[in-house]
Amino acid sequence: MTDHIELTGLQVRGRHGVFDHERRDGQIFGIDVRLEVDTRGAAQSDDLSDTVDYGTLAQSLAGIVAGEPVNLIETLAERLAGVCLADPRVRAAEVTVHKPQAPIPLAFSDVSVHIRRERG
Repeated sequence: MTDHIELTGLQVRGRHGVFDHERRDGQIFGIDVRLEVDTRGAAQSDDLSDTVDYGTLAQSLAGIVAGEPVNLIETLAERLAGVCLADPRVRAAEVTVHKPQAPIPLAFSDVSVHIRRERG
């Protein structure tokens, strides 16, 4: 399988982290997903119902990020992967969660966790 659908740079405010101020104030998280999906059927039919609707996917992912807080972005990434794999056409999902405002007292540009999950 070499077909992929990617959504990169989704930015959503969430309240994830281990510190009280992270949960209280929240921050912007960046989300990237890469889905392995066979796109041939959709290419042939030219019908949205034959593929993953990335607009609907973005809304679902945003709901998770903006929803119930978790301590770790590893946990958040796992939940987002579950959303991606809920569509039976998705064979595997790669998820990256970026936390550019992580509470690190040094100059840095980003902290991220990247996971890959496969169906079955």
